[in-house]
Amino acid sequence: MLKQYLIVFFISMVPLIELRGAIPYAVGFQLPLLPSYIVAIIGNMIPVPFIYLFARKFLEAGSDWPLVGGFCRWCTRKGERAGRKLQEKAGRGLFVALLLFVGIPLPGTGAWTGTLAASILKMDFKSSIIAVMCGVLLAGIIMGTGSTILFSIIRMF
Repeated sequence: MLKQYLIVFFISMVPLIELRGAIPYAVGFQLPLLPSYIVAIIGNMIPVPFIYLFARKFLEAGSDWPLVGGFCRWCTRKGERAGRKLQEKAGRGLFVALLLFVGIPLPGTGAWTGTLAASILKMDFKSSIIAVMCGVLLAGIIMGTGSTILFSIIRMF
């Protein structure tokens, strides 16, 4: 069982998949939901401070490198677009907008993109981390509920 929790932990750290993939994995393998939820949240949150502090600098520097330049420019554009959308929709309610952006599990949203957008928008570090954490908690609840319902229906057949 420890092996499966480690898989949940590492899946939740992967960009674009994050806990949106880790929690359904845990539910699909019938791991207890609460410990899986906690493990997925921890795994999803570990990269967040590093993304905020270093990702933008890395992406800007890496955009000129031959092998990874295209990927770095793509990530920067994605973060800038997400940041602009957040700022346009939120105005002064940027904290809540970031929380909802991270918390509503749609493709292209999540802790990685939200943190990168917060970094590009130069949001306060503490506010950004708290908003992303609340968003991750919300996304975990949504994914846990949805996965439990979906797998319950599947197991009935």
